[in-house]
Amino acid sequence: MTTNDAPAAPRSGMPVWVKRTAWGLLLLVDLVIAYFILAAFLPRWWAQQAGAFASGSMTRGIVWGVGYGFVGTFVPLLLLVVAWRARRWRHARVWVVSAVLLAVLAAAPNLLTLSVVVGTNSAAHAGERILDVDAPGFRGATLAGVIVGALVFGIVAWLVFRYRRRGEQLSTLREQARLREDEDRRRQEGERQSEPQADGQPPV
Repeated sequence: MTTNDAPAAPRSGMPVWVKRTAWGLLLLVDLVIAYFILAAFLPRWWAQQAGAFASGSMTRGIVWGVGYGFVGTFVPLLLLVVAWRARRWRHARVWVVSAVLLAVLAAAPNLLTLSVVVGTNSAAHAGERILDVDAPGFRGATLAGVIVGALVFGIVAWLVFRYRRRGEQLSTLREQARLREDEDRRRQEGERQSEPQADGQPPV
């Protein structure tokens, strides 16, 4: 046995799966800590922002609520469709991750309003009181905007589906018509070649 055939030295350190598990647990702990920090801050902060938009006016509260609800529903759904279709694009991972992140960002206002409505901590209760005083009608209008945005997206998706399906059907019909024309042309050429010549000579 030569010196080149000497067995490799065993690797030192923790196995790969142990390192991955440790990193996963560390990430999970960070996410839990970030959740509790944000849950104690964001509902109150968002209610203050909505109150600044509405300035205590119910009309403004309704307008802003409908706008945020509609945009925060229609745009994320559209971006999720883009992410689904981008799976087969070039550099698909970049497109999918970017579209999903943008969808979450576009849905953030609705998610923040939802945290105020369904939250049970003191920040959520404080946010509810702020919305009641400074942005009356904002929560209900946001729900209406969400419903309208989902309905509009559904209608648009249905129309696009019908348009694409109609286009595929027309393409199929055109292809079938072209094949029939080619078949008729070949049959006519065969019939002409099989007909006897005028001078009685056999066809070429």
